[in-house]
Amino acid sequence: MSPLLLLALCSAILCTSFLSGIFGMAGGMILIGVMLTLMRVPDAMILHGITQMASNGWRGLLWIRYVRWQAVIPYVTGCTIAILLWSLTEYVPSKPVAFFMLGVTPLLPRLASARYRPDPNNAVQGLVYGVCCMMLLLLTGVAGPLVDTFFLGGNLDRRQIVASKAISQIFGHAAKLLYFGVLVDQGAALNPVFVVLAVLCSMAGTTFAARVLLAMTDHQYRTWANRLITGIAGYYIVHGTVLAVFPAVPSP
Repeated sequence: MSPLLLLALCSAILCTSFLSGIFGMAGGMILIGVMLTLMRVPDAMILHGITQMASNGWRGLLWIRYVRWQAVIPYVTGCTIAILLWSLTEYVPSKPVAFFMLGVTPLLPRLASARYRPDPNNAVQGLVYGVCCMMLLLLTGVAGPLVDTFFLGGNLDRRQIVASKAISQIFGHAAKLLYFGVLVDQGAALNPVFVVLAVLCSMAGTTFAARVLLAMTDHQYRTWANRLITGIAGYYIVHGTVLAVFPAVPSP
C-alpha cells in the first residue's frame, strides 16, 4: 500500500469516525464507499469490519449506560439467523450491486404505512431488522442507515440511539469480518501496520465527537440524521447505477 493511499484511508477513517461519533451513523456508510472505490471488495469488507468494530466498540463503551438491551437482543438474534443462512452461499456482491443496495435500502422503510413504521421497542421488529441488516452488511459492507431508521423510529433519546446502535453494530461487523475473512476465500490480505493505524484513527474520531453529541438537542440530532441518510443514500443510488450502465469505467 502506497504512503498516499495509506494517508487517504487514515484521513477518511478519522473523519468518518468523527461523524459516526456524533450521529452513530453515516460515517460507516461514507467510509465503505471510499474503501470500495480504492480497494477490492473482500479487502474493503474486511478492513471496514475491523475499523467499525473498533469505532462502535469504543463508542459503545463511552455510552454503555444508555444501551437499551430490550432493543439490542432481538436485533442480534436476527443477525445470527441471517449469517447462518448466508454462509451457505458464500456470495460476494459486485461493486454496482453493493453501491445501489447501499443507497436504496435505508429509504424503503419510509415508504411503509404508519402501522409498519420502525419501533425499537418491538421485539418482532427487532428480529426482522436484524435479519435484514445482516444481509445488507454482507451485500454492501454497512447496514448503518437501516439500523438508524430502526432506532430513530421510537422514542429513544440521542444517547440511547447512539449507544444501542453501537452495541448492535459490533456484532454485525464481527460477523461480516468472519464471513469475508474466513468463510469466503478471496485472498484478502491487509498490512498489519495499517490495520493498527486504522483502529487508532477510528477510536480518535469517536472520542473527539463525544462533546459535540452532548451539545446537540434531540431535535437537532434527528433532523440532521435524517438529512444525512437521505443525501448519502441518493448519491450511492446514482453511483451504483452509473457503474452498472458503464461497466467499462475502471474500478479497482
